[in-house]
Amino acid sequence: MILTIKLYTDAATRGNPGPSAAGVLIVTAAGQQQLFYKLPPTSNHRAEFLAAIKGFEAVIKFYGNTETIFFHCDSKIVISSVEKKYSKSYSEELAALVALQEKCELVISRWISEKNNKGAHYLALQGLHKFYPA
Repeated sequence: MILTIKLYTDAATRGNPGPSAAGVLIVTAAGQQQLFYKLPPTSNHRAEFLAAIKGFEAVIKFYGNTETIFFHCDSKIVISSVEKKYSKSYSEELAALVALQEKCELVISRWISEKNNKGAHYLALQGLHKFYPA
């Protein structure tokens, strides 16, 4: 059986740089997993890369090396960097993300608008409020 996964990631940062958290939504035919993670205080762009890394780590942890992952992210810099396999300012984070993606059979990356990434966005906000109460 081919397992198809939809992965949505987002980051929330209070300030830039500032306290940050990641939201990860994993959707399969069997259901969904809603996760959030504490990130170190960082810039909003770096937090987006770290959120994507957390998302792929979670997919590999829970599902192993899956057949197909549809990766959705509202960060143009993350999607563009993945497509080009290049980032001037976030090369370490990109290398970690690409290494995780290469463990999977097929990854299709797609930029989506913030409006279409509300699930991961709200999870990131939950993490930010939990780990960094105002």
